[in-house]
Parts: sequence; C-alpha cells; structure tokens
Amino acid sequence: MPKPKRQINLKTPKKRGKKKGKMPIGQSLWRHLLVTLLVFFIIIGAYSLIAENNIKDDKIAISQLATEIIAGTVSEINVKGEMLEILYTDETKKTSKKEAGTALTDTLVNYGVSLEELSGVKIDIQNPSGFLFWLGNLAPFLIPLIFIIFFIWFLSRQVKGAGMQAFSFGQSKARMIDPKDKAQRVTFKDVAGAKEAKQELSEIVDFLKNPKKFLEIGARIPKGIVLMGAPGTGKTLLARAVAGEAGVPFFSISGSEFVEMFVGVGASRVRDLFKLAKKTSPAIIFVDEIDAVGRVRGVGAGGGNDEREQTLNQILVEMDGFEPNEKVIVMAATNRPDVLDPALLRPGRFDRRVTIDLPDRKDREEILKIHAKKKPLAEDVNFTTVAERTPGFSGADLYSLVNEAAILAAREDRKQVSQFDLIRSIEKVMLGPERKSHVLSKREKEITAYHEAGHALVASVLPYADPVHKISIISRGRAAGYTLKLPFEDRKMQSKKEFIDDIAVSLGGYLAEKMIFDDLTTGASNDLQVLTALARNMVTKYGMSDKMGPVALESGNGRTMFGEGLEGKKHSEKVSAEIDAEVTHIIDKAHRSADHILRTHRKALDAIAHKLVEVENIERDEFEKLLLLNGIEPKKKQDIEHSE
Repeated sequence: MPKPKRQINLKTPKKRGKKKGKMPIGQSLWRHLLVTLLVFFIIIGAYSLIAENNIKDDKIAISQLATEIIAGTVSEINVKGEMLEILYTDETKKTSKKEAGTALTDTLVNYGVSLEELSGVKIDIQNPSGFLFWLGNLAPFLIPLIFIIFFIWFLSRQVKGAGMQAFSFGQSKARMIDPKDKAQRVTFKDVAGAKEAKQELSEIVDFLKNPKKFLEIGARIPKGIVLMGAPGTGKTLLARAVAGEAGVPFFSISGSEFVEMFVGVGASRVRDLFKLAKKTSPAIIFVDEIDAVGRVRGVGAGGGNDEREQTLNQILVEMDGFEPNEKVIVMAATNRPDVLDPALLRPGRFDRRVTIDLPDRKDREEILKIHAKKKPLAEDVNFTTVAERTPGFSGADLYSLVNEAAILAAREDRKQVSQFDLIRSIEKVMLGPERKSHVLSKREKEITAYHEAGHALVASVLPYADPVHKISIISRGRAAGYTLKLPFEDRKMQSKKEFIDDIAVSLGGYLAEKMIFDDLTTGASNDLQVLTALARNMVTKYGMSDKMGPVALESGNGRTMFGEGLEGKKHSEKVSAEIDAEVTHIIDKAHRSADHILRTHRKALDAIAHKLVEVENIERDEFEKLLLLNGIEPKKKQDIEHSE
C-alpha cells in the first residue's frame, strides 16, 4: 500500500493582524524609550541618595573646630583642598570647610588656637590632582549631560535600524552556498542511488560548465527542473550536488519564505532573488517546497490569496517572461506535484520533471555505506542483509537507522557498531523504541501473543502475503506487539490478490482473539482502520472491483486532480451505497479466508502463541521450525515467483 502523502497546511489568515513574536516598529520604539527613561530615573535616584548621604555627614563650623582643638578632643585633621576631615579622640568623624586661599594654621590661630595646642593635632594636607579636582567639581554637571547625549544617540540608532528594516523587508532571504566552500560542497559521489535522476541532472552540470557546446548547435537547456518524490528521498541533496558538480553559486530558499502578510512582499523577494542570481550567473536557484507558492490559482486551495498568487505570477515572469535568463537555472522540490499550477509546469519554465523514487535494495546498500563512512564498524556488519530488511525506507530513514545504531552502541559503552545494532535500529525507526516500562498483565500478554500469532499464521499460509521475519510482544511506540513481514524482493506494483491477502492478514489478529477468548479488545483497532482503507482504495482508486469496474471514483487524498483544485464528492448516493457494499464484500471474503486458516491450523496457532509468551520474540528461523513441526511448509522465494 502506498504511503500517504504529507499534507502541508498553507492557509494564510485573511486578517492582517500582528505576527506572533514580532513587534511593530512604533511599539518597539516606545518600549526602548520607556526603558531609557526608567534607567534615567534610577540613575538620578542613586545620585540623589549618594548626595543625601554626603549631606548627612556631621558638618561643623571652623570656629567650633577651633574650640574643640583647644579642648583637646581633636586628634587628626585631613586637608583636601577646602574640605577638612576631622578625626576625634573618641574615633568619631566630622567635616568642615576652611577659607579659600588661606592656610589652615593661620585661620585657626586667628580663632585663638595657640601653636602649642596645634602641635598636639596631626594635620595631613592632601592636594588632589588637577584632573580629579575638576572631575569632582564637574561630575554633577557632566553625568546628566553624557546621559542625555547617549539617550539621543540611542533613539536615533533605533529609528535608523527600523527604517533600514523597512527598506530591506522586500529583499530576498536566500542562503548562498559558495562553490569554493569545500565544507559545504556536495557532489554526485555523496548521493547514492537515483541513477536516472543523476543522469538527467548531469546535462545541467554539463551546460553550466560548457554552455558554448549547447548554444552553438541551437539547443536550449531547460530553465527549470522540478524534483518530485516522497519525503526523505534526497531531492535537496541532489540539487546541492548539481551546484557542487558545476562549481557555481547555489541560492537556496523555501517556498514559504516568499509569503508574508503584506501583499507584494513575496513578488519583491522573487525579483531580488533573480537579480542576485543574474549578477553571479551562471548560478542555480533552488526553491524547496515550491507547492507553498506554486499551487493552482483561482480555486482557493490551501488558502489562496493575492499575496501567494502575485508571488507565483512573479516567478512565472522571471522564469520565462520578457527578460529570458539563459544562465540562471531554477530547481525546485516538492512531494505534491499534483497541486502545482499548470502554468508553472509548461515548457519554458519547469519543463523537466525528475522523479526520485524510494531506493531499491542495491541503492539502499550504497546509501547505508555512505552514511556509515565515519562510523567504526565491527567485522560482522553486513549491509546487504540490512538492505534486504528495509524495503520502503527512504534515504532519510536509512540515515536515521545508522545513527540510531551508533547511539545504541555508545549507550552500551562499545567502540564499534555491530550488525545487532543495525538490526535493532530497523525496528526502532519503523515502530519506535522499546517500552520496557510498559509491562502487560498475564492475560494481556496472552491476548497479545495470540493476536500476533494470528497475523503470522495467516501470512505464512496465504500464497500472496509477505513472509514473516519476526514476531514480538514487546511494546514499541503505540503497539503492544508487532509482526514484521518483509517481501523477498522490492515491488513497484501490487496486485489485487496481494491486497486481498494483506486484508486477510490484518484480520488474523482480530479473529484469533475472538476465536480463543470469545471476546474482542481495542488492540485490533489500527488493523481494522488499515484494512478498511485498503479495501476502499481497491474499489474507488485502483479499479479492482468486479462490480464497480475500472472507474476512479476518488482522487488521491481528496486533493487536486488534473489541476482542478479541491473537489467534492463526484458520485451519487446510490453509487456511495454500492461502494460501501463492495468494500464490505471484499472484507468478508478475506474474513472467511483468515477464519478458515486459523481453525484449520489451530495447533500451530497455539504453539506460536505459547512460544511468544515464553520468549517474547521469535525470529524467522525459529518461526519456520514451528511451522514445520505443525505441518506447514515455510515460504521460499521460488514459491512466490511460481504463484505470481
């Protein structure tokens, strides 16, 4: 069954309110103004407090100082300019001020202090330097002045920054990868598999390196290449490899970065992006997830609005408008080619479409080797076996698999990644980590064991079902147990007989619970959802119903079909009832087949379930031994080929 396509919600709100996390320019300016005033008041308060503390010091007149010297209570006088610091015999301190331009001793003698009484007082004269003297005197005036100057500079800087931000709002946000940057350079050697895609893209590389060869013969290289494929298949990596092979600047941007709440900003950014690319031509522009702006116009699909459509119109004009660009190649990537506007895909724009499929077994083996280059591997590592057990894995899944294997080895304090780590990582990537804390009760364990045994037994008997590689009742992710079925060879197509057998296998766990325990649990809910969706697709998409015939009654995921945008139901209520009846008929047929197998091979079902309760995991070799002991011949590769 094909994997469901990722759906991207691109609805743009009609209300042009404020963006979350971004503050308008005026509000930001007022905020800085308030913060500055607050700091100003804090400094004034602190200065006033210091000045008040200075004022609170005990200050006496020079006449009182003379009287106290005569009384013998003064021990020391420090002269600092005109200020006097007086230290008494009881260690108290007071201050006073002498006359300017007159010596302290002369002043005190004039007030009746004799020289003998002055000799009993230590007088220390400290002449401050000129700088400190003037600084002390000018500080009360300089500090507010400096603060005001800083305040004016700060405000002017904010206003200037806001103005520059407004002017740069329509500039492109594309990230450029310099071809001379070896750390970021990617070539075709770093991309495993995708042979046909690399062959198509090698022509682009040849043109960028030697355009004269094409121009002399009158050939025009395609201006636009759209890379189509499932998520994680390496579309962005291939685009970077083209730029790395050609040695030209590579401008990378996401389709969603063009769309803003202001109409015209996206079109302005497109113009600026192409302007930058023309200056550095030959160059490559790469737009990731182009369906964000390239959806069909005029249908309202994905929240169509003036901003998105103006951005798309500008892209169309830049690619093949009044000013053709011969040395700027536009590459785009999407996993939703069915929603793109027909004008975007016409010859002269994105006229070359490169489809990147999921890697086959040999490609998966090469991808695994690339991702494992910098990881220490044990001698028992066999990438061929890992590739055989990972059908349907994308390049991103395989990267995650190798990374998870390295994490498992490091967690167990080992210096090398072994084959056991890679095999365990397959299940972790597919289903999630083991939930060892999720302990089942004895009855739940038995129910899960019979449920998984039912799946495995039906899959082993039916001729068109994939062979079983492993059965487990250890919880992973949301599953209490799982049965791992893998084909002998990768398949690009599936037949009606294979679909019917898959539905019967999905019903195996449901029927085993009902037959053994005369009861049903919620454990089969996901199986029922999968088989119902598969049966409906057989009727409405694949034309595999004898009653309905070769008619496609529904399009993929209820989205656009042939550029018509979102569609409603295109058949009558009578046809809907016939579809439901045919879906029920297909499921009933598979139900009878699975029920017959379980009742016929009841001993094998019990043996598999009891073994699961005992050991929790059964690998393929051990499972096939159990089948042989109960009179069931395990599947072999040649048996599958003959049945087909």
